[in-house]
Amino acid sequence: MKQLSEQEIIRREKLKTISEVTNPYPEKYERTHALKEARLLSDDTKDVSIAGRIVFMRKMGKLSFVRIRDLEGDMQLEIKIDVVGEDKYSFFKSSFDTGDFIGAKGEIFTTQTGEKTLRVYEFTFLGKSLRPLPEKFHGLQDTELKYRERFTDLITNESSRNVFLGRSKLYAFIHKYLNEHGFLEVETPILQTAVCGASARPFYTHHNALDLDCNLRIAPETYLKQCIAAGFDKVYEVAKCFRNEGMDTEHLQEFTQIEWYAAYWNYEDNIKFYTNFIKALILELKGSTTIEYQGHTLDFGKDNWNMINYCEEINKILGFDILEVNDANTLKEKITNTNLFTMAELEDYKSVSQIIDFVYKKKIRENIIEPTIIYNYPAVLIPLARRNDSDERRIDVFQVVACGTELCKAYSELVNPEIQRHNFEEQLKAKEQGDEETMELDETFLTAMEQGMPPISGLGFGIDRLMMLIYDMPSIRDVVLFPLMKPLD
Repeated sequence: MKQLSEQEIIRREKLKTISEVTNPYPEKYERTHALKEARLLSDDTKDVSIAGRIVFMRKMGKLSFVRIRDLEGDMQLEIKIDVVGEDKYSFFKSSFDTGDFIGAKGEIFTTQTGEKTLRVYEFTFLGKSLRPLPEKFHGLQDTELKYRERFTDLITNESSRNVFLGRSKLYAFIHKYLNEHGFLEVETPILQTAVCGASARPFYTHHNALDLDCNLRIAPETYLKQCIAAGFDKVYEVAKCFRNEGMDTEHLQEFTQIEWYAAYWNYEDNIKFYTNFIKALILELKGSTTIEYQGHTLDFGKDNWNMINYCEEINKILGFDILEVNDANTLKEKITNTNLFTMAELEDYKSVSQIIDFVYKKKIRENIIEPTIIYNYPAVLIPLARRNDSDERRIDVFQVVACGTELCKAYSELVNPEIQRHNFEEQLKAKEQGDEETMELDETFLTAMEQGMPPISGLGFGIDRLMMLIYDMPSIRDVVLFPLMKPLD
């Protein structure tokens, strides 16, 4: 059984006393204003009812000051014995602690120090906190405890409240912006029967009723493209995805991403749409298109962003044409001959696509600071992307990278079912070579392609990673409300 602290014992004793006077956990309370609204009221406004959690109290003989807080604001209460009465004032002093919830009705005034305050003439006990808050004003400092007890973090840390208020505003903006531009929101399955839509290791589970082995969604891509085949010209989904891979400051196994697809677009249309979208989003959330991230100033408001040709840049770094090499072992030998990497550093990468991606991340992506568009990718990297008309070894793809972080990926979609089937078969060969992040052959998706698809361009980005950038957070766990944590012993 949990060992209670002295404070927790005292609060439980108070709870018994409060219960003799009133219900310490009442059903409801009628508010006239949220706290941020009440702070805007003019002095002498009467019959204002507000409520919140007590975060500070200064109890004195006949006059006490209380600060209460809700998610978006705080406000001071003045409680005087000659206004509320002796019995009520005595009850307040003996019963209320920081962390408790209180409802208060009164009149707005401004103190001599300029503090907007409610002069309380009636208050209600709304909920007892049986645990004391962390040390006043300093909030929760233990990083791991912040993730395990997000509720306490949000109570005590304004920066955390701003982040998660911002996340809610981000969702609202995404829906508004895409809806206004003709996109329809749809939902696709999380439980799936083919690992497809991205290069990643999946989570597996079993469907008892159907006696069917399933995987959790790694991306909504193939289902959203089926919607395009069905006649939806523009679709999107805010999708929970799951990838059974390593954890670091930019990756969690459960994450949220958005993907959108537009019929009759190519990837250049998506470049224009995304750059306008991200400028408008950051302006909405931060009031400027320039943000600070980990000591760097990033300007998303430029008319012309930096651009890097993927194939040309990586060929320049390696000194040979990567499009000419189709065998993983040969590619490793050629790379080690450049002395940029050792064979040991390449050991874990089993396929040509994995090796190329490793070199790109280490020699190109890590060095990018300003928002940059990277385009012209090797076809081997993305089996679902459309081959370039002038050179089928390349694909019409772009990514946006800033501060070494991938913000989005988009391409002109492959809609030729015969080429798609061949690409899936090549993925199966890569899996046989030991690449555990390959896609499976999805017959339902191929059937939709055989039914016929128009030209399509799609784009996807991780909401969590974007939140890190916008709110200058060093870890992805800082922008996820309840990240999965290993249980304590």
